[in-house]
Amino acid sequence: MPAVSMEAMLEATRLTRAGRLMEATALLRGQPRLADPPEKADAGRPSLDLSPEPPHGRWTVPGAAMADQAMVQGRGHFADHLYRGRDGHRGYKLYVPAGHAARPRPLIVMLHGCTQSPDDFATGTGMNRLADAHDMLIAYPGQSQAANAQKCWNWFRTKDQKRVGGEPSIIAGITRQIAGDFAVDPDRVFIAGLSAGGAAAAVMGEVYPDIFAAVGVHSGLACGAARDMTSALTAMRGGAAELPQRSPSAGARFVPTILFHGDRDMTVHPVNADQVLAQSRAAAGTLIIRTTSGTTAAGLRYSVTVEELPEGRPVIERWLVHGAGHAWSGGNAAGTFTEPRGPDASREMVRFFLANPKPPSR
Repeated sequence: MPAVSMEAMLEATRLTRAGRLMEATALLRGQPRLADPPEKADAGRPSLDLSPEPPHGRWTVPGAAMADQAMVQGRGHFADHLYRGRDGHRGYKLYVPAGHAARPRPLIVMLHGCTQSPDDFATGTGMNRLADAHDMLIAYPGQSQAANAQKCWNWFRTKDQKRVGGEPSIIAGITRQIAGDFAVDPDRVFIAGLSAGGAAAAVMGEVYPDIFAAVGVHSGLACGAARDMTSALTAMRGGAAELPQRSPSAGARFVPTILFHGDRDMTVHPVNADQVLAQSRAAAGTLIIRTTSGTTAAGLRYSVTVEELPEGRPVIERWLVHGAGHAWSGGNAAGTFTEPRGPDASREMVRFFLANPKPPSR
């Protein structure tokens, strides 16, 4: 049987309960199946794939994510690249702003969700336009379908939660390759992701604190929340039963973290954001906590928990978007899995990242 994603397992379970055994079997074998008609897909059941739950997002047809690409790409250069390393290879896209870099640029590595692609993720998040505004490099590693049938990052496998031997090593290799090819500020290298990509970003912050200055986790899970497919499904439904105890090596640094999650997420339960928060807080030391709330121009409410160092710098932020499902908050509707009505996760992550470079070495 080919590698099966946790999302495919959930959907197969739904099909089985509905008496559609042939479709469930075909899905687990990696065979394509037709999507439910819209009137059935929305008829009183939660979404068990990675699509946002209507009316909190929108479905897109093949090719629709590229419709707005000219606007989303900005003025710079967006090109394909390839990384090959001892632990494997992956393609990635890199956005380089137009013009000469007056100084080494910040770099943000963006990890897409299941079934997405670098182009789609760039479209949905709008990060390339922010790259122009802030003179940053943006990298989009692409997961291989050979590594995961649904193109999910394999955050739930123990071998892919380690520094050497799995996907973290590949993602770190891509980051190092870019830093070798371009003038990158080593103190302003960041990573963020959505869903499986968000969970993978959490892993990267744990195992590569020497590379990444800060982490953004959108609709993801904590590092070590699962060790296999079974525990992954459990964690997605209601959080990890137990998170591994942190045992940071001598001199390991705390990595500032910003979280986004919708409180109507039916794919990754919002309790997982609490667990990412707790995992980050455990390494942070004494923090001052404050909570604010607001409403976007489109009418979506949100709550923000900010945790600051005594000198006033925010090092942990948790944005809970009320009424949002499993989708990138404030994203472009031309991309998949976006919630355009929400607060702008991309803009807030960039703000948070640029305020949290790595501290000077002692």
